[in-house]
Amino acid sequence: MATSVFLCLFVILLARISPAGCAEDNSSVSPSTEGGAEKPVLLNDIADVEAFISGAEVAVVGFFQEPESPEASQLRLAAAKIPEVPFALSCSPAVREHFGATAGTLTVFRRADKDQRDLDLNSEEIDADKMSRFIRMNELRLVTEYNPTTAVGVLHSSLLLHLLLFTDKKSPEHPEQMRRFRAAAELFEGKILFILVDINLKSNEQVMAYFRLKKSQLPALAIFHTPDEKNDVLPLDEVSIERVKDFCNAFLQKIRK
Repeated sequence: MATSVFLCLFVILLARISPAGCAEDNSSVSPSTEGGAEKPVLLNDIADVEAFISGAEVAVVGFFQEPESPEASQLRLAAAKIPEVPFALSCSPAVREHFGATAGTLTVFRRADKDQRDLDLNSEEIDADKMSRFIRMNELRLVTEYNPTTAVGVLHSSLLLHLLLFTDKKSPEHPEQMRRFRAAAELFEGKILFILVDINLKSNEQVMAYFRLKKSQLPALAIFHTPDEKNDVLPLDEVSIERVKDFCNAFLQKIRK
């Protein structure tokens, strides 16, 4: 299959990633803080880990041999850097086997695409900064803000349909727009990856240009099917749950024909 022009935009963004920036950037759109001061929690029961994962849009679990290992110490430091993400660690062989993990693995579990990303802590020297960067790059949410950090997770998402909302985060209408967009995202959870594209971020101008959008047409929706690059664009007078839902359903019907 020919290289996707759209995916080339991701490559351009990836080339601009700064390791320090990735570790610091709070890159995803989340309505509230999910983490807690007493993290990471120690969970050695399969049911407890499953409940922990299902209780958050993004959850991080470190699978280690010992709760006081050097890797676990670095995980605690990483957890302090990302307070809005819940962290846990497990030292149970049964839990590792259940989740297909080996000892010395950090796993990011994502509700948005029902997927996970693993970081092998045994392959090289991994510290808290590298852990934090890996988590930031892979923490897809029901609505993920697109930028040079999250481009990695978006590129490697298992979801083949991406819905982009191009809008101005500085607009007074933005909070209400996001509330409606997020409500629509819940209707397509596990089917379509919902992405916020802030037009104030200069690197997003190339993404907007790909869909032949002008700032005068915003806010606007753009939907993209990654296997064949089929796409559609809809400028909006306002962002509403019904319009987002109808736009998604119409495109789903189109690609099924």
